[in-house]
This record gives sequence, structure tokens and C-alpha cells, in this order.
Amino acid sequence: MTQTQLEQAEFADNPEPRCAVVLLLDTSGSMHGKAIAELNDGLKEFDKAMKADPLAALRVEVAVITFGGSVRVLNVATEGSREIPADAEQAFVIADSFHPPTLSANGETPMGAAALRALALVRDRKEVYKRNAVDYFRPWIFLITDGNPTDAGWEAVADQVKAEELRKGALFYAVGVENADMKTLARFSDQRAPLKLKGLAFRELFRWLSKSLTAVAQSRPGEQAPLPPVGWAQVDTSH
Repeated sequence: MTQTQLEQAEFADNPEPRCAVVLLLDTSGSMHGKAIAELNDGLKEFDKAMKADPLAALRVEVAVITFGGSVRVLNVATEGSREIPADAEQAFVIADSFHPPTLSANGETPMGAAALRALALVRDRKEVYKRNAVDYFRPWIFLITDGNPTDAGWEAVADQVKAEELRKGALFYAVGVENADMKTLARFSDQRAPLKLKGLAFRELFRWLSKSLTAVAQSRPGEQAPLPPVGWAQVDTSH
């Protein structure tokens, strides 16, 4: 595959190393009401925090995948929440140009299909970096859900996620909201346990995420960046 003119212009204008982040967000019907409203507010908080750090604003790239009824990759380069093709050139936008989408809740929870889409996006994005000789940090996949997967075959996808982490292809974080099944979420990662959100503290969660990504962006690719303490989660004692 050859470089596109869009790629060439993108990396010529900003040759900084990149950290790709996929926000994998549950927008199923159970998130309706206060939960989806708080999630939208958290995305706005994340946007402000990322743009406040000049280096992170140039190094962190964000893509948003939602799963509520269907799996959708959202256009975060402009206002709104329009669906776009699952293409690594279109899906990611540098944090400085990120527009937080406005999410609504409906449908079931195809979490497995959404995680599979996220894996494909980060793999394809790394290929874009490689053919443009751009250095990069290990990509992040950040899952937020209040439920259980409702699609068939999610267990095989969870195994793929774990394998990708083992080969250091991506970092996977899972956050359970309200009635999320933490035991199910634990199937997606052997590297770190899923975290249970305190109430609907989405703003605190996204502040932590922005601080963590800022710490990564200020390090060098391959370095272990120290992450801030997690104050927005609680210990899950349900299992």
C-alpha cells in the first residue's frame, strides 16, 4: 500500500510521534438517561484537558467507536456524531482537532464486534505510521460499558484482545459502569483487572485518562510512563 496525499500532508505538518487511542463506548439502551448524559459531559472534559497540553494535543490521536444496537465509528473531526467507514485514515484525529461527539443510547450491546473493530483500527493505524516513518507509542483501547456482550462469539474476540496485549500490540483498559458484569470484562485482559466506576464519575475518569495520555505523550516511545493514581474507581467485591 502506498502513501496517500492526505497521509503525506498530515505527517509533514506534524511529524511528532503518535499515540493512537480508541474510545470504545457502550451506547446501548441501558445507558439511557443520566448515564449517557454524564458520559457526554465526560467526553467534553477529556477534550478540554487534552487540548490544554500542547504536546499531547499534537501526539495523541483519538477515534471513537460506539456499540448500541450496532457498531459505529464516529467522525470526530467535525461537530456531530456522523458515522464514517472503519478506516484508519479517517477514524483517528489528532487531539488538537478532536470534536467530542454527542451520544444517544439505544439497542443491545454488541461488545465483541466493537472490540474486534477497535483491534483492526489500531493495527491499521500502526501500518499508516510505519509507511510514513512516524514513531509511535503503544496504542490504547479504552472500553466503557454498563452491561454484558449480547453478540455471539465475543469470547473469541476477548481472546484476541488478550493476545494483542501479550504481544505488546495495544494496551486494553476496561471500565464497568453501574451493573456491568466485571467477571465478563475480566475475560478481555490478563494484564490488568477491569475497574468499576464510582457511580457515574465520568468526568473524573476522563480527567484521569487525559492526564495518563499526557504523561505518555511527554515520554519517549518505548518508555514506561508513570500514570496518575486512579481515584474514580472502586474495588468490585461482587465476585
